[in-house]
Amino acid sequence: MAFGIKRDELVTWKNKVKEGEIAFLTHYWYDPRFPEVKTVTKVGCADLEKLIAWGKQYNIPAKYIDNRYDFPHFDLLGERQVEIMSSENKLDQLQRFKR
Repeated sequence: MAFGIKRDELVTWKNKVKEGEIAFLTHYWYDPRFPEVKTVTKVGCADLEKLIAWGKQYNIPAKYIDNRYDFPHFDLLGERQVEIMSSENKLDQLQRFKR
């Protein structure tokens, strides 16, 4: 379940994914398996080859692609999320959720 984002942000992410762009969307998230994690970043792209290549540069195997609902994406969590978002110059997406 996504919290803390506006509908237009979600629509923009979905459109970018469908167009074959590598798109990032960070939102509040809760999963009892990861109680210490407060946010998740979805890195999506409908072009699976492009998404797989993006994941390889960060040593993320293709088996971690969530390929449901027409929006294939990787989920970034915790320290790895911070490292990758920093490398992608997208820390602003994380900073807006800091309290």
